[in-house]
Amino acid sequence: MRESLRCKVIDVCTKKIIQKGENVGVSFYAFFANKNSDPELLMEAATWWIQKHQLDHFEKANKIIEMVKSGK
Repeated sequence: MRESLRCKVIDVCTKKIIQKGENVGVSFYAFFANKNSDPELLMEAATWWIQKHQLDHFEKANKIIEMVKSGK
């Protein structure tokens, strides 16, 4: 996963936790605007989420932060 996407994932997950609490779930769609202006980046996130890690549609934000920080 490219560094810019890593930073965005951590930032979005952190904001969601602050807003909604420790148990908030996120989808990889949370990292993109409703109108996708960067399909390549969206596919990179989807590939990491779905193919590489076989994650559910919604996962705990804390879990995603830890995965991204650990380089998984």
